[in-house]
Amino acid sequence: MPQYLLSVHHVEGEEMPPPEEMQPVFEAVDRFNQKAMDAGVWVFAGGLMPRETATTVDATGTEPVVTDGPFAESKEWIGGFWIFELPDLDAALTWATEGSRACAGKVEVRPFQSE
Repeated sequence: MPQYLLSVHHVEGEEMPPPEEMQPVFEAVDRFNQKAMDAGVWVFAGGLMPRETATTVDATGTEPVVTDGPFAESKEWIGGFWIFELPDLDAALTWATEGSRACAGKVEVRPFQSE
């Protein structure tokens, strides 16, 4: 069955709400995660640390180059993701819609390459 990456993005300049406003979002995401597990579509999910914690490794040359920071300098970055096994893109978009509501953010859907 195809796998899809449902990624949640953060945008530079958008402040994170205070913890008391985030708690209902965390609870909604927990319910969404449990629903995905119960439905048997869950493969893996996780939240990522801030982009400032990223390290980029380039081993395409003769010696590896390790650089502090993200690969791409951009105003948007992935804050978390789900990987689901779903029958098709329509199902992925349905789950992404529910995930977007749960996490109160935009969700991008991308299929994995087939094996």
